[in-house]
Amino acid sequence: MRDHDSDTQPLSQTLLEWYDQHARSLPWRVSPADRAAGIWPDPYRIWLSEVMLQQTTVAAVKDYFHRFTTRWPTVADLATAPDADVMGEWAGLGYYARARNLLKCARVVASDHCGVFPDTYDGLIALPGIGPYTAAAISAIAFDRQETVLDGNVERVMARLYDIHTPLPAAKSELKTKAAALTSAARPGDHAQAVMDLGATICTPRNPACGICPWRSPCAARLAGTAAELPKKTPKKPKPTRLGYIYLARSKDGNWLLEQRPDKGLLGGMLGWPGSDWNDAPQPAPPFEAEWQDLGAEVRHTFTHFHLILQVMLAELPDDYIPNASQLVMPRHDFKPSDLPTVMRKAFELWKGR
Repeated sequence: MRDHDSDTQPLSQTLLEWYDQHARSLPWRVSPADRAAGIWPDPYRIWLSEVMLQQTTVAAVKDYFHRFTTRWPTVADLATAPDADVMGEWAGLGYYARARNLLKCARVVASDHCGVFPDTYDGLIALPGIGPYTAAAISAIAFDRQETVLDGNVERVMARLYDIHTPLPAAKSELKTKAAALTSAARPGDHAQAVMDLGATICTPRNPACGICPWRSPCAARLAGTAAELPKKTPKKPKPTRLGYIYLARSKDGNWLLEQRPDKGLLGGMLGWPGSDWNDAPQPAPPFEAEWQDLGAEVRHTFTHFHLILQVMLAELPDDYIPNASQLVMPRHDFKPSDLPTVMRKAFELWKGR
């Protein structure tokens, strides 16, 4: 009987046969049938989808992807887009540094690479905002390079297939080695997408559908009865809670006072309401002297590393108010709540519903 590692080719072939029948239909994906017919994926669409999908679900990304590719069909189109337009379209996806890096990357591809994405891992990882995972995913999916793509779905599948109990993130190297050994040399792009699809649709975090899994027979965790508890993860520290003030000021004509946040840091470069620092004991920092009224409702929002509670303050914006360099008075006809990041939009919704 062959050991588990020596059986990688049949495992890969079994997975690809399953993928040929059950591949998800995604707006950025070239189906396995089309790929077999010689149709190549658009690297721009693969790159855009991978950046959007970082720490975000497929369901949440689809509408954003459609809007972006309709408005900016090519990387050259995106490269010439105003920053504010791109940030506005991104609002709600979160992790706004990704949007800033998206623009930086598009502009480098347009200016330094004549609008053509590099077709190797090394070329891709040299671009702004592209890390090891994204470089591997683009080079495999868009260019059929034999790179190992390791996202959360692949980590879960590998941990179960080989019954690996080392907790994440310490297990990443071992899981990547296992995934690399399985990667098909003939169809690496399809293989990468197949493992991700397997994790997203069959080998799910809870209640995996082991009965219909193409790797059911060789799965060591299924045989050991440990699939449901894998992958193991190092316990996370409790998130701290930060506090702050947020100031909504509107003129008699319905115009709003907004503030552009610094490029670096949370919500970098985004438009939002003026506010205080976010810390354990924030000091009030109104944008101008006025009789500020407490809305009586708090904005609660959770970021990756902390919970945030904002006290919402209201005042009328003076007609003669002169905004400072980081502020602007937005005419009511131009104001679109959808352009605000989620935490700022929550404050607007509280004001609207008061």
